[in-house]
Parts: sequence; C-alpha cells; structure tokens
Amino acid sequence: MAQKRSGPAPVIPIAAAGKDSLGPARQRKETERKSEQKWGKRVLAHGFCIVPSLLLRAQARLGLDARELNVLLHLLDHWWEADRLPYPSKKKIADRMRVSPRQVQRYLAALELRGLIVRKARRRAGGGRTANAYDLSGLVSRLRQLEPQVRAADEKANAARRVVERPGLRSVAALEVE
Repeated sequence: MAQKRSGPAPVIPIAAAGKDSLGPARQRKETERKSEQKWGKRVLAHGFCIVPSLLLRAQARLGLDARELNVLLHLLDHWWEADRLPYPSKKKIADRMRVSPRQVQRYLAALELRGLIVRKARRRAGGGRTANAYDLSGLVSRLRQLEPQVRAADEKANAARRVVERPGLRSVAALEVE
C-alpha cells in the first residue's frame, strides 16, 4: 500500500509565459520564423547579418556618410563571430557597391581615421598579401559610449509623450495660450 504524505504537495514553479521564459533555442527559432514571415525562406537562405539599430540611429553622430555606412555594413555582413575578424576584399565590396576598389580603400581609410576600424594586413603562407582583416572594436566601443546618451534621450522623449497622452490633460494649444 502506498504511503500517505502529510502536508501539501510540493509546488514546482512554472516560468511566467512570455519571451523570457523561452530557452535560447526556442527564441532563435521564433526569431527565425518571424524573419521568414517578413522576408521569405528563399531570401533568408542567402544569409543575413545582425546590425544594431543604434548604428543606424547614430550615423550622423559617428560622422558617417551613406557610402561609409555602406562599407561598414559590408564589413558587418562578414563578421560572424566576435573573436574572428572579417576579411572581405576591397574588390568584393566595390563590386557590390558599384564603385572602384580605390574608392572603397578611401572609405576604409576614413573609417580608420575616425577610429571605427583598424585594418590588419594578412599574408598567405607563401608570403603574398591577401585581403585585410578589419578590427571593428572601435565601432563597438563608440556605440557603447553613445548608448547611455541615446537611451536617456529616448526616455526623456517617452516621458514627454506619456505626459501629453495622459487623460484629462488640456490640449497643447490651450497651454500655449496661457
């Protein structure tokens, strides 16, 4: 005969439903599914790259013109692992942008002058040169420095919006008349 327990049965907590309760594999799968809904499987089959929105939002603060940002995006497209530098050739970037390799070299030099990238020469086993590797730690550092300022500006804008959207608030036009 089974032995009876005294007292309540043990309670095993279940994580609250929501994004945070999904394991990393399920989060990745969910993100993949949503991306496929937007772009389609065939488009995503060619790959994708992760670009922080802060890079796009801070383009002017970083002093990047459209072509320099484009070159950075091409470097990011080849940066798959944090500890492995990307090394696309200038010719490959130039072909994709429809500019000359020399022009890409100028954009890379400008990015290096701003401290966003560092070009690192690479050599073949026989001693010949090959495509440079690009250290993007300067860009990462600058974005990390800008993040608190952007977050503070976002919080200030959201607070102002909440005040305006609060029920019972007089219209902005009425406040300006006073």
